[in-house]
Amino acid sequence: MNMKHTNSTFFPIEGIKRGLLLFAAFLFLTSQTTDEPVMTKQKDITIVNTTSLATDIEGYVGTTPVKVYIQGGKVLRVEALENEETPKYFDILVKGGLLKKWNGKPVKTADKQKVDIVTGATVSSEAVIENVRRGIAYYNYMNKK
Repeated sequence: MNMKHTNSTFFPIEGIKRGLLLFAAFLFLTSQTTDEPVMTKQKDITIVNTTSLATDIEGYVGTTPVKVYIQGGKVLRVEALENEETPKYFDILVKGGLLKKWNGKPVKTADKQKVDIVTGATVSSEAVIENVRRGIAYYNYMNKK
């Protein structure tokens, strides 16, 4: 009779490994949150951070948060934040000028602006575009007059 058991109660080392993996996953997921507020001001520049604002928007590998810098009613620039996208493909969209598409655009209409995706980084491009739109829409909502 074969008495081979695979239950972790017979092999406590396996149970310990599983527990350590779960704990590591928990630490990783909780370290991905930010305490930084969605909207901050530096002198006359407003910065919208989409890290916690757009957690439901994912690129090919994960979320693609950005900071949208707004000054004088116009988008000053868009900055990509740390993400899990494959660097090779994310670099394609950065070098393709995607982040510069909103520079100088009026904030009142920039969230509705048609922006083409960058070939070779389609899913990441779509996620970045949606993050920027969400950030600008948030700014517009918070600054209704």
